[in-house]
Amino acid sequence: MRPPRLLVTGFGPFPGVPINPSATLARRIAASPRLRRVMGTAPELLILTTSYSALSTELEPALAEQPDAVLMIGIARRARCIRIEGRAVNRASRLFPDASGKVARQLTLDLDGPHERRSAIAAQLRIPLRRVGAIASRDAGRYLCNASYYRVLSEGCPAIFLHIPPLPDLSRRSGSHRIRRRRPLDAWTDAIVESALVLLVRARRDARPRRGEGAFMPSGGAAPR
Repeated sequence: MRPPRLLVTGFGPFPGVPINPSATLARRIAASPRLRRVMGTAPELLILTTSYSALSTELEPALAEQPDAVLMIGIARRARCIRIEGRAVNRASRLFPDASGKVARQLTLDLDGPHERRSAIAAQLRIPLRRVGAIASRDAGRYLCNASYYRVLSEGCPAIFLHIPPLPDLSRRSGSHRIRRRRPLDAWTDAIVESALVLLVRARRDARPRRGEGAFMPSGGAAPR
């Protein structure tokens, strides 16, 4: 039994977001000792350049490795909580340039593709993400988050896109003292690692042995709980 392949993606900076917290969070998930212990190997990490060209030069090669599940993270600057994106649409906006200054070439991402693609596991992930206040969403935007998600959903493996809000101020002043609160990244990391385990369980159930390979099995021979 081979170890499962989990691809975790985040994004680099883009206009208006010089430091993208989705990349920080993706790195935390990929480095999770719990995931490594359950999987028997570390998840694969991909920090996408926030450009339309990265879909072919960076995302396509990663998908060619046939991950069993994909966990995608991006930032939504107007969001107030984590949004669990249930679908991606076959549309792009030409109003917002990417990190290279370019806009989408056309309004349709795939001329032969369906109007939308849905995640079959989005509803199931509301449970582990409920404790961090995550909500369901049907609008992944018209930028690179939506475009990359639309491409990944065409693979047919369990996949989800999580939009995170900008990181809040980690502290507040009370007189001359600074009161520390739990770092949002810590809480988000814990909840999203739980979501990754749900993805892996679903992937195992859906697994079909590839030519020359056996179906994957998490380390220890049992599905994670």
